[in-house]
Amino acid sequence: MATIPITKRGAEKLKAELHKLKTVDRPWVIGAIAEARAQGDLSENAEYEAAKDRQGFIEGRIQEVEGKLSAAQIIDPSEVDAGGKVVFGTTVELEDEATGDVVKYQIVGEDEADLKLGLINIGSPIARALIGKEVGDTAEVQAPGGVKHFEVIAVHYV
Repeated sequence: MATIPITKRGAEKLKAELHKLKTVDRPWVIGAIAEARAQGDLSENAEYEAAKDRQGFIEGRIQEVEGKLSAAQIIDPSEVDAGGKVVFGTTVELEDEATGDVVKYQIVGEDEADLKLGLINIGSPIARALIGKEVGDTAEVQAPGGVKHFEVIAVHYV
């Protein structure tokens, strides 16, 4: 199995989700199934079916998260020294050459990405265009609205 890059913060978030699934959600759904089963005829019991569906989802998510954590390559961006180049975990400040707007993104794993928080997926077009760039370089990004040009104005390993 290939390794999945993930930041330290992202790994902690997955571990917390796994803990909640195992200690809160799983026991709750087991109780809901038992309660629905106690109501009698299971063939027409919608609550039982819903609880069983929920149990299937929870067990599937537990397996998915455990798989991701077992394949995870945890990267602490503060310990990365890429000589000023943009790499996984890097926080980069960009200036849109057309508008002059400055944006700040951190390149993270798929499960951590949240554009509202400035966290972009390593597989996204903008992240792929930025990998390997340094301060002063221009990245050309194929966006839905056309090609955009961004100048790298700062690279941080935090």
